[in-house]
Amino acid sequence: MKRGHARRANLPWFWPANPFEIVLVEPEIPPNTGNIARLCAATGTRLHLVEPLGFRIDDAALRRAGLDYWDAVDLHVHSSFDAFLRDAAPRRLLLFSTRGTLRYTDAKYEPGDALVFGRESRGLPDALLDAHPGRVLGIPIREGRVRSLNLSSAAAIALYEALRQANAPARIRKSPRD
Repeated sequence: MKRGHARRANLPWFWPANPFEIVLVEPEIPPNTGNIARLCAATGTRLHLVEPLGFRIDDAALRRAGLDYWDAVDLHVHSSFDAFLRDAAPRRLLLFSTRGTLRYTDAKYEPGDALVFGRESRGLPDALLDAHPGRVLGIPIREGRVRSLNLSSAAAIALYEALRQANAPARIRKSPRD
């Protein structure tokens, strides 16, 4: 456990006992995976990496992006997506893609859900998206501006929406402003 930052406010928050899962299918860019690992460490989220990876797990760029938080990451590496399904037995899959026809904010997230993201260059395989048409979510972006969001940004947006929904108002202490 790392020493807390002296200026860090301890904001009231409910961390679900059954954590969310982030699944990266064939990630290619070490800093993205490192940033997502840090996100997972900060939120108690399990991180699943589905091979083949575009880097070695001991890659210096991967370690640098996660800084010194790797010991706090609940990391699982799977040889294939089928191996992930078999070994992790996720409660429910929610897939994120630029093909998503449902907004990520319209999904009803529940602790234990697996938030699945594809590789940076191609996203998730079409066969996987086609197999789960009602579970493919998108994050809105302005047309004609960019092709997609950065993988680590998309993972953070999706995970914090899931955590926001898990934080029913009755579970949160009143803020000092109330």
